[in-house]
Amino acid sequence: MAKSDGRGRAQGFKATHPDGVLHQTAGTPDARITTNHGVPVSDNQNSLKAGARGPTLLEDFVLREKIQHFDHERIPERIVHARGSAAHGYFELTDSLADVTTARILTETGKRTEVFVRFSTVAGGAGSVDTPRDVRGFAVKFYTAEGNWDLVGNNIPVFFIQDAIKFPDLIHAVKMEADRGYPQAASAHDTFWDFIGLMPESTHMVMWAMSDRTIPRSLRMIEGFGVNTFRLVDAAGEATFVKFHWRPKLGTQSTCWDEAVKIAGADPDYHRRDLYEAIAAGDFPEWDFAVQLLTQAEADALPFDILDATKLIPEEVHPLRVIGRMVLDRNPDNFFAETEQVAFLPTNMPPGIDVSEDPLLQGRLFSYQDTQLSRLGTVNFHQIPINRAKGCPFQNFQRDGQMQTQVFHGRANYEPNSLAEADENGGPREDPKSGFRSYRQPMEGPKQRLRPESFADHYSQARLFFRSQSAVEQAHLASALVFELSKVTLEHVRTRVLANLVNVDPALAARVADGLNAPLPEANPTAAPVRDMEPSAALRIIGKYPETLEGRAIGVLVTDGADGAVVDAVVAAAKAAGATVKIVAPRIGGVKLKGNRLLKADGQLAGTPSVLFDAVALVVSAKGVEALLAEAAAVDFVAAAFAHLKAIGFTAAARPLLDKANVRDDERIVAIDEADDAFIRLAAGRQWDREPGLRMLA
Repeated sequence: MAKSDGRGRAQGFKATHPDGVLHQTAGTPDARITTNHGVPVSDNQNSLKAGARGPTLLEDFVLREKIQHFDHERIPERIVHARGSAAHGYFELTDSLADVTTARILTETGKRTEVFVRFSTVAGGAGSVDTPRDVRGFAVKFYTAEGNWDLVGNNIPVFFIQDAIKFPDLIHAVKMEADRGYPQAASAHDTFWDFIGLMPESTHMVMWAMSDRTIPRSLRMIEGFGVNTFRLVDAAGEATFVKFHWRPKLGTQSTCWDEAVKIAGADPDYHRRDLYEAIAAGDFPEWDFAVQLLTQAEADALPFDILDATKLIPEEVHPLRVIGRMVLDRNPDNFFAETEQVAFLPTNMPPGIDVSEDPLLQGRLFSYQDTQLSRLGTVNFHQIPINRAKGCPFQNFQRDGQMQTQVFHGRANYEPNSLAEADENGGPREDPKSGFRSYRQPMEGPKQRLRPESFADHYSQARLFFRSQSAVEQAHLASALVFELSKVTLEHVRTRVLANLVNVDPALAARVADGLNAPLPEANPTAAPVRDMEPSAALRIIGKYPETLEGRAIGVLVTDGADGAVVDAVVAAAKAAGATVKIVAPRIGGVKLKGNRLLKADGQLAGTPSVLFDAVALVVSAKGVEALLAEAAAVDFVAAAFAHLKAIGFTAAARPLLDKANVRDDERIVAIDEADDAFIRLAAGRQWDREPGLRMLA
């Protein structure tokens, strides 16, 4: 029998480091992992594949049982990506890929195809908030003329794990801790970082997760990635590797961490509201659709494996080719019927698009279908209107089942049949010419549970990402690591993560260790040499896109007696620049401007803080500011805008309020009047050099 530690936990595990991953090896039979039916598991790290780089085999009952149990853990809410927001729209192809694929969605230029897009957070439940530090899902359902195509991705181009068999472990680790049920929608806790420290392959994704990418300003301002490597197949059966990218027309924008936390309290539905209101106002979000195309020879020449989902292809190595655009122009009519019941399946692909042997993708091909059976309760979930194929009919011999809504005609419910020859309805037939065909990828090697050696480099791309960031973004990333690890109560977990960070960048590890007031450990062993790669400017946010007010919001704080001409000038200039404007007043009923003109308010001061805006203007009277000086919400309105590096426009009467909020003049603290548009010209960006004087950064 294994010894117990007094809390019912078996002892007798020993740590090994043969491949850079800390494994746990059972010391006694009672301590070993088994299937639910008691069969001992020899390898809980790798799925069974046809060769080290081959596809995952259906016979892998360990993988299927583990993921199937995971998929059915909760109903009816999604286990991951539970909190979602969605919209209808269209996709238009602008550059044909007819040379590499037969898929009509990628070959027929000018045609508009209906889409439904769902954005989501990953870790939190359906009732969590919109703005935690978290990966965002980016799932697109194309209703093509050849069946639905579901491109199910994230706003991050890589993932935490290389093999789908580890997905239940990853999500169990990041979700609420099993014995206490918290924290909700947060990775800053022991179990997540314990898992991460033991899984060096997660290091690259952690760099992205701790960057500003995971605290986006708006769902309209996130990038999207297919994450996995797919194939495009031409009429001759030849294949080309492809990576899919979505690029927002508004640019990629993020919040500050302190700002994201406060938005969660001020408006838990911040992103959902922003998307809905923008579409309702006719400010339709738009993305460019781009691809990276690689031949087998080009893929083989890369210094990493294209089947490894923890790796990306730098744009400087293989540039993006923009081939289309997507516009979201209609909100759902019913949240439950559409946003909640939509079911995305990576297995939904029209002919001409195919999967690769990426072991993470291979597991997803099974998991998503199984999850929908649990959530939606029936094999007929494809008949729910939001999931129904719209660009073409769907027809087969699958019958009956719970919630069957179709009325089928004829005797034949099997194939082949000869009833058509008897002048009866024999039903549909297979289409060898234009039906879906899997790429004929040659396979070799024994079936085995093994990672290929080409998957062994866990740190080079993590180093690439960190060293590609601007100095400001590096400081934010390091500070995010300090914050997260400060929430970890187990010292050995912090030490292990720091030892992994040394492999990424010794200076980064030192900054984080200093922020924790902890000693810097030696680097953990690596399974492959860590290489220096040429920095990629495409991996940054700051400086990547031009500053614009399109899609942004400006809050104008007004009081009784304010000059209406100045208010009108600010509002008109902001709207002309593409921003939305909200009037904030001490009372929701609004204010009486100079000359006794009534100005209605869009928000009440205490309930509409400056964190909800990209810039603020203070158009107040001398008498009005006296009242604001005694109102904490007014002081906070100004102080938070300054702390979050935003532009603040102000009339002369507002100077005492700036002083009380400890606002120090810089380029984006701008005096305004009705004739000067300096505030609007500076309102789009943040004053990054203001930050070091406001908060401690790692």
